[in-house]
Amino acid sequence: MELPGLVVAGRLPGDDIQPAERAHMSPRTFARRFQQETGTTPYRWLLRQRVLLAQELLKATDETVDSVAGRAGFGNSAGLRHHFLRTLGTTPNAYRRTFQGPSHAA
Repeated sequence: MELPGLVVAGRLPGDDIQPAERAHMSPRTFARRFQQETGTTPYRWLLRQRVLLAQELLKATDETVDSVAGRAGFGNSAGLRHHFLRTLGTTPNAYRRTFQGPSHAA
């Protein structure tokens, strides 16, 4: 399995094996090799993947921002809002509005 896949797999429910263990590396070696392969740290890569998932959910569903935050792995809407603003320069609600048609306008 490629290193990014190990990070996504991360800790599955009932699975106590960390990505570095799964790759048979120390955490430090895993982080160094991950950065060499992807150009970013495992943490930043995972945050980016979570933001991408949240973007898709906001575009494709009518779920609440809190629900989207939970599904994307942020835990709550405050965490999602923080990382959305930092990554995309906009809030989740503003992002969603850009993809809604005129029938959704208030």
